[in-house]
Amino acid sequence: MTRHTSHHAAPDGGDPPGVPRRAFRWKRLVIVLGSLVTTVAVAVGALFAWLWTDAKVNTAGKAPFDNALAIPPLAESAVEKDGTRVFDLRMQAGETEFRDGVKTPTWGFNGSYLGPTLRAKRGEKVRVRVDNGLDEASSVHWHGMHLPARMDGGPHQMIDPGATWSPRWTVDQPAATLWYHPHPHGRTEDHVRRGLAGLFLLDDDKSARLPLPKRYGVDDLPVVVQDVRFDGPRLAGDRGLMQNVGFLGDETMVNGTLRPYRQIHDELIRLRLLNASTARTYAFGFPDDRGFSLIATDGGLLERPAVMERIQLSPGERAEIVVRMEPGERVMLRSFPQENYGGAWQRRFGGGDDTFDVLELRAAERLRSSPEVPAALVASQLPDGEQAVRGRHFDLKLSGINGREMDMGRVDETVTRGATEVWTIRNSNGMPHNFHVHDVQFRVMEVNGKAPPPALRGPKDTVFVPHGTTMKLALRFTGPADPDTPYMYHCHLLYHEDEGMMGQFVVVEKGRSAGGPPDHAGHGGRQEHGEEAD
Repeated sequence: MTRHTSHHAAPDGGDPPGVPRRAFRWKRLVIVLGSLVTTVAVAVGALFAWLWTDAKVNTAGKAPFDNALAIPPLAESAVEKDGTRVFDLRMQAGETEFRDGVKTPTWGFNGSYLGPTLRAKRGEKVRVRVDNGLDEASSVHWHGMHLPARMDGGPHQMIDPGATWSPRWTVDQPAATLWYHPHPHGRTEDHVRRGLAGLFLLDDDKSARLPLPKRYGVDDLPVVVQDVRFDGPRLAGDRGLMQNVGFLGDETMVNGTLRPYRQIHDELIRLRLLNASTARTYAFGFPDDRGFSLIATDGGLLERPAVMERIQLSPGERAEIVVRMEPGERVMLRSFPQENYGGAWQRRFGGGDDTFDVLELRAAERLRSSPEVPAALVASQLPDGEQAVRGRHFDLKLSGINGREMDMGRVDETVTRGATEVWTIRNSNGMPHNFHVHDVQFRVMEVNGKAPPPALRGPKDTVFVPHGTTMKLALRFTGPADPDTPYMYHCHLLYHEDEGMMGQFVVVEKGRSAGGPPDHAGHGGRQEHGEEAD
């Protein structure tokens, strides 16, 4: 029998040529690819773990609070023959020594950083001469103020470098803690972060009669809170990875003071809290969970004080709280972690997990006695929504409100002077937002179909709207009418605003329609505006 040898047979009875070698190559490739995938997975996991851990900030107890709190000076003013109170503000660049021996480039009003506190009474005529000493155009918005649209200081009232803008109006609203800041379209975050901001306090006869702490800088303290991060001598402004709320700093300042303390000489101290950060939301309280009395929100006093342990403020919101001190004690105003940001991812990368020591209050060994906080404050002047003539819906998304990105030449909503409306605000965007309306103070009617918590029952112009939240707001538009000059509504997380999360509305007389706003009603030269609210 003849044995035929296959041409494919391997020598010495082995496997066919190429099979072991091919199998070996495939095995080696699989091993190499597996090792590579494992290495990449480990690296990605390590990177994520580092990002997750690094994203959380906690400054509690980490550093001594050894810098005396700066108190913004009350702005000087002159009263003209017709009774108009005139203030002067100049936007200017400078340098500020936040840290010993380190000069940081900053912007400010009438100084290198922040601005003086303006103060006026209800019924007064006011005029503010605003000079722009910067090398780029900006604007000054009177946040929370009821005034004509042409005086509002939004993105249509730009002030060119070297120019002066002089808005005037009559103060026609209750006592409140308001503030002023730039509002240039697409540049607001940068201008505010550099230091352009200040308080505007309003007084009235009703608040003056109440036995509340009211000595400015003594038992009535301005507390302008900002988060910052330093890049060498400069203020950083970059957003971290996955920080879609905007810029988040790793430490806080009050009134431009790092690690501030304030000596207290009274049993009761009134803190006028302003969240002047561009993106960060705070939950203010004290480590010993002491209760404090919330007496006012954005637009003024509540009907009655509300005792609470935490008050949450998103960018642009204000609150006035009264705290009781014991002789000789030291207590830290702190911002605590918050859980209403959406999921764990948003809490961690949106700042909701962070903790900050903000301001140390040091009580003297002997304290002046203070009268008790009154049980009743002022009657509400807010609309209740029952007389609303129509409703509107606003869907909040980073890509725009109601699916539309801001357009300076488009009027989004037209409201009738004197009308009350109900606006429904919804956030299903997966990230925190808030909602600010120019010119009006509104009532929060509902939060997710329920009555609002005590912190949202006062007059508001800005409100935090976390993911998964629907709110109903009652607003009354008392004018004056101006079909050609819009007010704004927008998210006050300023990165979101700059990205186009803003719309415009005009107030018109009954039966009239909106006009067409120019792209920019800029003020390139020296000019005065004499119009006042009707």
